[in-house]
Amino acid sequence: MVHLPDHPERSGRERTGREQTNRGRTGREGTDRGSGDRVLIAGVGNVFCTDDGFGVAVIHRLARDPLPAPVDLRDYGIRGRHLAAQHLDDYGLVVLVDALHRDGPPGTLYVVEAADDAAGAGPYPQPDGVLALVPALHRQVARVVVVGCEPGDIGTGIGLSPAVDNAVRPAAKLVLDIVTRARRSWSG
Repeated sequence: MVHLPDHPERSGRERTGREQTNRGRTGREGTDRGSGDRVLIAGVGNVFCTDDGFGVAVIHRLARDPLPAPVDLRDYGIRGRHLAAQHLDDYGLVVLVDALHRDGPPGTLYVVEAADDAAGAGPYPQPDGVLALVPALHRQVARVVVVGCEPGDIGTGIGLSPAVDNAVRPAAKLVLDIVTRARRSWSG
């Protein structure tokens, strides 16, 4: 199920990590970040700006298939800052999906891991888009991973360019691989 935060057709408010069950995970004692064993996969981007809608497209692709539990899948659209303001302490991992400009060919996939020593400063040339959210998220969650795609066109328009559209399925698989590896490391 794809959760749409603050969507006018939804009644009630979205549950935050604090309101969800925290089953805990060994090896995290002594930290105030990410003590849960839940995973949040969050897609961000503007579907009215062509390839900027990549993160949303990946979330909708992932929604078609069963996900390993406990995984929350959310389409934040242009409300990425809303995500950063949430209490995420029940999550052990947050995977952010968005268009990410790094001067590669359109459709190139990137994985950026926010390491403990990178929180706040970050190894990024300029915080842009989803990467600007990483320091705020990293203060709440022990592990933040960004799966990004090089956009070809971020002008006004609906629909992804062919190169970015072709990257949606591989990106969805990449996100699931990251989640699967994280879950394995937590249990063993």
